Amino acid sequence: MKKNVGIFIFDNAEVLDFAGPFEVFSVTSELNNFELFDVFTIAKAKKEITAVNGLSVNPKYDFNDCPKVDILILAGGDGTNQVIKDEEVINWITKQHKETEITMSICSGSRFLALIGELNNNPYCTHHQVYDDMKRLVPSGIPIKDKRFTKANEKTYTSGGISAGIDLSFHIIFKLHGKETIENTAKYMEYPINKEVYNS
Repeated sequence: MKKNVGIFIFDNAEVLDFAGPFEVFSVTSELNNFELFDVFTIAKAKKEITAVNGLSVNPKYDFNDCPKVDILILAGGDGTNQVIKDEEVINWITKQHKETEITMSICSGSRFLALIGELNNNPYCTHHQVYDDMKRLVPSGIPIKDKRFTKANEKTYTSGGISAGIDLSFHIIFKLHGKETIENTAKYMEYPINKEVYNS
């Protein structure tokens, strides 16, 4: 069954944090007759988002009109420092996470998962400059600094900084649709698959 992949974005989100996973999931679907994923962006309000370094992005949905999300992707970036203070955002992520099949954070998007309690006593990855702050947000969390991504619990995943989100996206698709599917996508994208992608 086709899965909805919703990518949460906000002002000062890191571009590759959302654009990388968007490309991996959407290209995979494109190469399979658009039958696997419907990929879209979500923001708190349906207005222009200014990502890191000034890229202007128009989210497809906001909190009020987004469809059911099967795979939720939480982008990172400097903007997370402010967005995690927004109670409406944290409440929305909490609600969405209860209904997703998979929730994954990219880079400092791990801050969102820390605040909703998903990383308590669990392993996590994040950007190398964010581990110190994560100790404050989730003292019981277990930092995994030597991996590109890791599984926190049954349905929650975190990745390291920026480009690591591409590897985690390939890993999720590998788990769902197998080796041939991701290798076809990687060939099209001319992207070398990291060996960690094949780990269970």
